[in-house]
Amino acid sequence: MEKRDYYKILGIERTASTEDIRRAYRKLARKYHPDINPGDKAAEEKFKELSVAHEVLGDPEKRKRYDEFGEAGLNPGFDPEQARAYQRWQEQSAHTGGAASYSEEDLSDLFGSFGGLGDLFRGRGSSSKKARRGEDIETQMEINFLDAVRGFQANFTIQRPVACSDCHGSGSIDDAEAKQCQECHGTGWKETRQGNVGLRQSCPRCNGKGKLTGSQCATCRGSGRVARAESVRVNIPPGAESGKRIRVPGKGASGVRGGPPGNLYIIPEVRPHRLFSRTGNDLTLELPITVGEAVHGATVRVPTPMGTVQVKIPAAAQSGQLLRVKGKGVQARGQDTAGDLYLRLMVRVPKDGVEKEAIEKLEQAYGEDVRKDVLL
Repeated sequence: MEKRDYYKILGIERTASTEDIRRAYRKLARKYHPDINPGDKAAEEKFKELSVAHEVLGDPEKRKRYDEFGEAGLNPGFDPEQARAYQRWQEQSAHTGGAASYSEEDLSDLFGSFGGLGDLFRGRGSSSKKARRGEDIETQMEINFLDAVRGFQANFTIQRPVACSDCHGSGSIDDAEAKQCQECHGTGWKETRQGNVGLRQSCPRCNGKGKLTGSQCATCRGSGRVARAESVRVNIPPGAESGKRIRVPGKGASGVRGGPPGNLYIIPEVRPHRLFSRTGNDLTLELPITVGEAVHGATVRVPTPMGTVQVKIPAAAQSGQLLRVKGKGVQARGQDTAGDLYLRLMVRVPKDGVEKEAIEKLEQAYGEDVRKDVLL
């Protein structure tokens, strides 16, 4: 998969300030917003790409990890200290012309959180004698626009691997009577080499247990885990956005041999709203007004996600003019201030029932050609 450069996506330098990042995102987000480009899949994908880039670079901690480790630093469970240890090990190997012989257990412990390197040295999908953290699970959820803005609680059912109740996660019914594996002599591993690096991999005969069970658990077929449907109640925070993952700790796959569970990540897909469109934390609403309200000004009721407010329309308002209602946009979790609500005024002309004299009198009020700025 091609690596993405979030700085290039937003068109900014790597030295850009937080305010530079925010301005660049808002400018491009308005250009590629799906509401501005209906039916344009390329614009929609670009908008999602911009949202991800802003999510990373707009967060100081995520930006720091991205600058040092790239996208790998954003993976769930990523451990910067272990990643740096791996880099030091690579540098040491390059200077010495080779590497010392490390056991599978050593490499698994050292690199277990760095982009799945622990799986490489353990043997992906195999069991180990040591406890292992469960895998993370991702699931998508379709969310109503206003629920995404306000935040809410939701119940849904997921399939997740959990410890087998029949063998209590051991994979065997009669572990106490198991015999030592002669293939690995009870160690649970076999030594192999990849270039100059000595590796220990799980014994294929006993699956890393060091012993042969007399009766493999029929329920989980020796894996120690079974898939089970489980109802999960989660809090969707205010300001949820399409494609922006929400972490639910401990609700991923259960750990292996007593290891901790992984996390559940919910990927929202927010349904469009018939009135509001969203750019970052700002909302936009097209507000119809009458000719009289545009000419003389008025105070009108306007809907917001949190209720109705009174807004003053200035006299001589023009169709397409934007009015800003401060703080009535999205109040995202972890942010001190809410976004703004922008009202795009849309002057509505009566379809019928207007006297000719009234129209002529209104026409006489124009002091200049309204199309003077568009004439060549």
